[in-house]
Amino acid sequence: MKKLTCLGLALVMALSLTACGGNNNSSSNSNGTGNSNTGSAAGAQSTDNNTQTDLSGSVTTNGSTSMEKVVLTLNEQFMIDHPDVKASYDPTGSSTGIEAAKNGSADIGLASRALKDEEVADGLKSTTLALDGIAIIVNADSAISDLTVEQIAQIFKGEVTNWSEMGGADGAIACIGREGGSGTRDGFESITGTEDLCVLSQELTSTGAVIEAVKNNPQAIGYASLSAVEGQEGIKAITVNGVACSEETVLDGSYEIQRPFILVTKEGETLSEAAQAWFDWATSAAASDLIRAAGAVPMV
Repeated sequence: MKKLTCLGLALVMALSLTACGGNNNSSSNSNGTGNSNTGSAAGAQSTDNNTQTDLSGSVTTNGSTSMEKVVLTLNEQFMIDHPDVKASYDPTGSSTGIEAAKNGSADIGLASRALKDEEVADGLKSTTLALDGIAIIVNADSAISDLTVEQIAQIFKGEVTNWSEMGGADGAIACIGREGGSGTRDGFESITGTEDLCVLSQELTSTGAVIEAVKNNPQAIGYASLSAVEGQEGIKAITVNGVACSEETVLDGSYEIQRPFILVTKEGETLSEAAQAWFDWATSAAASDLIRAAGAVPMV
């Protein structure tokens, strides 16, 4: 009986040790596997955090006043997306913006005209951001609603000096234009064939000043960027050869008086990380709606 009792106790103890050993192994495997998975997830999260660094620094742009609304709209959104980046814009005119890109005083130059051969020879490169129609504007009370490109040229060259000659009310025509070096002026004169021939009543240094001058003079005619003219009171944009200045007519080419909005950089020189990111985003489809909302015609 004692032998049977001892044998029974030994059997119970053996079974208990086996069960405990199995539980320890299982627990070890489970914990080991769990720790391994947790470690992998933590490692992956750490890697993601290391690669998802946001931009910092600055992006400086300088140039065309006609591009003001477009560039400020882009800058505002870019700084919302990248709070540690300061994107600035200096409205100095196209020629000054091109020079700024050349001498490195700005990351990106802005011009509302194509680069000239000598500027390309200086190592500058242009990328078209958008297209812009140059609207021909008259006072809101003017009887003039349509002119041909030839008639516009005759008016600005001083060959026609009274609105009665164009079907309007009797009154001396006052031509309002931009200063030398303006991309808007360069675009207008190259398209209308009036380079160095314009007879201006006023030569002004910004798009806004031209609009104000036409608004305040019933006999005035001027030209301004489509993006600046839309929604303005006191002036009206006339049709040219029967075609209104709009996004659709600029994009399909039926509106004749149009020019590009370009970004100017130096060939072979690398932009800063922030400036390159701004450039890539601004010229992508992601920025198209913003460019359109600012009144210009996006390229993508």
